[in-house]
Amino acid sequence: MMEIPAIAAAIGYYKLRTRKAESFGFKKLIHEVFLGKSILLLAGGLFIGMYIEFSGNKQLNFFFFDLFKGFLAIFMLEMGIIASARISDLKKAGWKILLFGILMPLISGSLGVFAGKIIGLSIGGCTVLATMAASASYIAAPAAIRIAMPHANPTLYLTGALGVTFPFNLLFGITIYYQLAKLIV
Repeated sequence: MMEIPAIAAAIGYYKLRTRKAESFGFKKLIHEVFLGKSILLLAGGLFIGMYIEFSGNKQLNFFFFDLFKGFLAIFMLEMGIIASARISDLKKAGWKILLFGILMPLISGSLGVFAGKIIGLSIGGCTVLATMAASASYIAAPAAIRIAMPHANPTLYLTGALGVTFPFNLLFGITIYYQLAKLIV
């Protein structure tokens, strides 16, 4: 649910940047962003999952819940194959991906700690909120970007999330967010 606004913002920014000035229409842009395949599939999947869970319809659990891990593994394997096929693109971007993949989580995580303090969360709550704020989208965003921006380089957006931000947060980020929460809460 939290990823939908971020993905919509990314798609909107992309559409604005790639659109010719004369063909710009705010209504059309909003329609493309919020009723495009990416957001529609994400929101639809959430609503289907909620309906199945709350309706108690156990017959569909196998398809929507039990098979999810297998499909996710195949999807992640395929994304890895796509990214590795274009590994030379990573060498071109190099330090920029590394810098963004570390600095952005630190900024977002810090904002998460401050937001947690403002709303009265505990040190643990602030740490969890900071970690969530600092995390990249490892599954939904790459799929949404792939659909909405077919010319985007998968090596760059996958490597940034899975190769830099994820390990950084596991190795250092969570501890940093916890220490920051202890300081200000």
